[in-house]
Amino acid sequence: MVNNIFDTYGTPILIGLFIIFFALETKFQLRKRVQGRWKRIVINFIVSIPAFALLRLLFIPAMLWLAFKNQQWQFGLNYLFSAPQWVYLALSFLLLDYSNYAWHILLHKLPFMWRFHLVHHSDLDLDITTAFRFHFGEMIGSIFFRGAAVVLTGASPLLIIIYEIVFEAATQFHHSNTKLPFRLEKILNYVIVTPRMHGIHHSMIKEETDSNYSVIFSFWDRIHKTVRLNIKQNEIVTGVPHYADEKELTIGNLLKMPFTKIREWKINERMVDDNVNQMER
Repeated sequence: MVNNIFDTYGTPILIGLFIIFFALETKFQLRKRVQGRWKRIVINFIVSIPAFALLRLLFIPAMLWLAFKNQQWQFGLNYLFSAPQWVYLALSFLLLDYSNYAWHILLHKLPFMWRFHLVHHSDLDLDITTAFRFHFGEMIGSIFFRGAAVVLTGASPLLIIIYEIVFEAATQFHHSNTKLPFRLEKILNYVIVTPRMHGIHHSMIKEETDSNYSVIFSFWDRIHKTVRLNIKQNEIVTGVPHYADEKELTIGNLLKMPFTKIREWKINERMVDDNVNQMER
């Protein structure tokens, strides 16, 4: 199933979307860049190689194995009632996405998991390449939580593959630095996470980072009152305080970052204002 669906259909779709978003954010830039683009591309893709390998060789096979085994166990929500097939598919899709909303919160709130997620948030710019800048340790940790979600929902193997492709596509979209027409993005944001919404999540201001955790559907944040909008994009300073020195954010340092002493998150408005003013000059 991985070969026939994910590799044959999913991978070309995701590569095509990457090319489209890369071109769009090149022509229609939402936030001003503060780093050299091509240097970041090299850093982000090399850092992502171990995580990519684990995604394809361990994570997706593990999720599918659990889904197939669960067809024997018949455990989970979908086995508790009778309904048309489309109901099972829709409910599983929604619950898988809700579980990723919860997992994202845990990545920020659990000190051990924040060590790994920090690598993603330490990017001083936010664009399509940030969507791949994840530490392999975060991928390993996600197997246990997201695997439990697969079993508890009773999702089918086919639904798991479909969800993962949509998940990766949505991650590319909302990390892209694409300036969409404001009215269009406002309409889209009632349902899905958009670049402006997720850009706020990558702010150096803690109250803004601790918001907008949704991955595909944006309404999870609205339901749980973790949504934060109406922040001007040119006022957002991307990154993590005390990890804002570009010279420190090398490939080697990013890969070993979770295994070092993590600096406390401290920020003040003056620091942000100064950085914004410097960006605008």
